[in-house]
Amino acid sequence: MLVIAAEVDLSVGASLAFVGCIGMAVLNATHSLALGMLAALAFAGGVGLANGLIVTRLKVNSLIATIGTMMMLQGGVYLFTREAVQNQHQLAGFTALGAGHAGVVPIPVIVAAVIFLIAWMTLRLTVLGRFIYAVGANERALRLSGVRSERLKLFAFVLTGLCVGVAGMILSSLMNAGQPTAGRGFELTVIAAVILGGTSLAGGRGSLFGTLLGVLVLKVIDNGIILLGWNQDLQMIVPGVVIILATYLDVVRSKANAR
Repeated sequence: MLVIAAEVDLSVGASLAFVGCIGMAVLNATHSLALGMLAALAFAGGVGLANGLIVTRLKVNSLIATIGTMMMLQGGVYLFTREAVQNQHQLAGFTALGAGHAGVVPIPVIVAAVIFLIAWMTLRLTVLGRFIYAVGANERALRLSGVRSERLKLFAFVLTGLCVGVAGMILSSLMNAGQPTAGRGFELTVIAAVILGGTSLAGGRGSLFGTLLGVLVLKVIDNGIILLGWNQDLQMIVPGVVIILATYLDVVRSKANAR
């Protein structure tokens, strides 16, 4: 949604790591999965809100703003903890969050499917969704029609943050620890998947199903690298190549549409 609204968030990887550490620390202190999740969501949503306010109120370019946020989060997590926050509570519910199954379906898949369905319905079946596409396609026209585009962008930033909160807790459950370096490079993978799925960096065009296919393609490539026994550093190279090629194809497509 954020990229459709013609903005970008490069702080998601750093926020993901910080969220896992905070969530695990609260879980250790309270032995309450609900409080741990609330703390993680509150922190991640707060990061999204801060990014949104910097972009909409201070008029800082989202690329620059979120690079700054990323750097602050990467440093801040080491002020919060110098090492991984280990699991000291052994809550079954927390373990199930990342490794549990409902029948044969993994819990993370169910969580992702629910979020995906809600987001798809919002984009395709609601006025809010149409406005998000409109703010990316032509923000000036939307503003002249009486809609406050800043609020839509702020909503997209906060929603991105909340999704990072959910992902951070699932990842910390899978690792059974809050790891300060867990999210390194995730922001590049995210952007590569979104662009590969057909979403334009210029905004106004894209789909969740395309993004889902982009994620699946990147993961198939990652698994193929492992199965073939190639150097796993290639897993970081592939998203970079994908970003360049997909952006180039987007430019070509935009020029063709303009004609």
